[in-house]
Amino acid sequence: MTVFPEELATLEADLSVRLVAVEDLLRGEIASDYALADITARHLVEAGGKRFRPLLVLLAAQFGNPDSPGVIPAAVVVELTHLATLYHDDVMDEADVRRGAQSANSRWGNTVAILSGDFLFARSSKILADLGPEAVRVQAQTFERLVVGQLRESVGPQAGENAVAHHLQVLADKTGSLIAAAGRYGAMMSGVDAETTDAIAEFGECVGVVFQLSDDLLDIESEVSGKTPGTDLREGIKTLPALLALQDETTTQELRDLLSRPLPNDADHLRALTLLREHPAMRAARDVLNEWADRARDLLQKLPDTQARSALNVLIDNVSDRKI
Repeated sequence: MTVFPEELATLEADLSVRLVAVEDLLRGEIASDYALADITARHLVEAGGKRFRPLLVLLAAQFGNPDSPGVIPAAVVVELTHLATLYHDDVMDEADVRRGAQSANSRWGNTVAILSGDFLFARSSKILADLGPEAVRVQAQTFERLVVGQLRESVGPQAGENAVAHHLQVLADKTGSLIAAAGRYGAMMSGVDAETTDAIAEFGECVGVVFQLSDDLLDIESEVSGKTPGTDLREGIKTLPALLALQDETTTQELRDLLSRPLPNDADHLRALTLLREHPAMRAARDVLNEWADRARDLLQKLPDTQARSALNVLIDNVSDRKI
C-alpha cells in the first residue's frame, strides 16, 4: 500500500484494516467449484499487486460515509475488473511473465487465459448487480472505454492524427478510465454529492495517465531501479519519449531509424537507449507528466480539506516519482 506521512497515520491504519476486508472479499468472490476456474482465477490474485484501485475507492469513500455497505464490494469490483484485463492483455502481448510469475497464457494457453479473464468479469458483474443500476452503468461505460482504448492502441494513430495525442488518449482510456471509476464508486457508495464525485473521478483519470507516463519514463531510465531498461524500445513500442523525439526536428536520423523498428540486437538496443536518454524528449515527457499531475492537484482543490485530500496529494507524488 502507499506509505503516507506520520500525520496521516490514523487514516493509514484505517485504510489498512479496510484493505484486509477487501482482500478477504476478493478471495471469496473468485472461488469456484470447478477446479480449473478456481486455480486460474486465483493465479493473479495470489501473485500480489499494489491494490491501487481498491485503495482509491477507500480514499474516495472518506469524503462520505466510509462504512457504507457498498464501499468494500465496489473496491472488489474494480480490482476484479483490473485483473480480468491483465489476463486479456497478456494474451494480446504474448507475455510470458506477469507480477514475477508465469503468465496464465504461458502456463495454460490463450484460450484458458481469455476465459479466466471473462470469469473475473462475470464475478465483478455479479457483485455490481447488488450495487444498483447506476453502478452497473458506470461499469458499462468504463468497460467500453477499456475496449476502445485497446482498439486505439492496436490499430495506431489514424492518418493525420497527432501521435502524441493518440498515445495520451490510449492511456486515458486503458488506464485512466478504470481508476476514474474507482474514485467514482467510492464517492457514490459513501453518499458524496454529485459535484464532488465528478471531481474525484476526474482526479482518478488524471492519476491513471500520470501512472502510465511514469511507466514510459521508467522504461528508459530504469537502470537505477534494477529493472530491465528499454523493454518497450526492444519490442518497437513507441512510448511518449520516443514519440516526442520523432516529432523533434533536431532528432538525428540514426535515432529515428532505431525508433522506427524493434531492436532485438543488443548493440542497437543499447545505442537507442543511450541516444534517447540524452535527448530533450526525456525532459519534454517529464513536463507532460507534470502537467497531468498538476491537473490532478488542481482538481483536489475542489474537495473538502481533510486527511483524505492530503492522502490523495501524497498519492500523486508517489505516482509521479515512481522508481519501480
